[in-house]
Amino acid sequence: MNTESIVALNPSPGNSSLGAAQRRNEARRITAIASGKGGVGKTWLAITLSHALARAGQRVLLFDGDLGLANVDIQLGLMPEQDLGAVVASGADVGAAVTHVDSTGFDVIAGKSGSGALSSLTRQEVASLRQGVLDIAPRYDDVIVDIGAGIDTTQLVLASIGGTVLVVVTDEPTSLTDAYAFIKVANRLTPRPDMRVVVNMASSRTEGERTYGTLKRACESFLKFSPPLAGIIRRDAKVKDAIRYQTPFLTRHPNADAAADVEALAGQLAKATPA
Repeated sequence: MNTESIVALNPSPGNSSLGAAQRRNEARRITAIASGKGGVGKTWLAITLSHALARAGQRVLLFDGDLGLANVDIQLGLMPEQDLGAVVASGADVGAAVTHVDSTGFDVIAGKSGSGALSSLTRQEVASLRQGVLDIAPRYDDVIVDIGAGIDTTQLVLASIGGTVLVVVTDEPTSLTDAYAFIKVANRLTPRPDMRVVVNMASSRTEGERTYGTLKRACESFLKFSPPLAGIIRRDAKVKDAIRYQTPFLTRHPNADAAADVEALAGQLAKATPA
């Protein structure tokens, strides 16, 4: 992986080449949802967090940046007229793929699951999608970017979109190891990043804090960096039920423990990051 190439696609705030659209967006809240490995509930969290922010009165856009393995539309039961695959194929603006979800009150830019065209985009094409999101971000109070698992160039370019990065982790050893790897690489590329940890599927708050502590100690020991804890989402059997029925979790199970945890995370995010 050529990290210098990624840095070139992620100019610092002081870079004179920074585009006007990105400068206008500096005050907006953009949150990337990342993970070292798949299967940690990252996309579910991105959807549910978007819903929680919309329920709080925010104008929200959810961008499915898990290129090639996108499933935001599947979890929401959507059949969008336009998706990223059509946008890339036609050369249209990213905004052409915006779909409003009446049941949740937020907008979605859906990906295209299993699309070889999207999974094989060049760095520059990924950077163009990233800039497209920045260009339409001023229309919203919050932009949530669900990026693919891993530390490939695509994930790192999208994670550098600005604002906050929430790294989703579970208590599985491979999840912790891969989350550490993501934080290590992303921290190297972006000085003093606003990177926070979300422990998902925790058996209890105490166990969630223990999982966070394990990751935090590794980061402090080897990276001299201490990512703060953004939130703990408790394990909830109702999550699978909502996904099975392709229904937003906060709609189907608004009083569930995990629902309360995500709404608390949304509240903390709003407090900690100026819109």
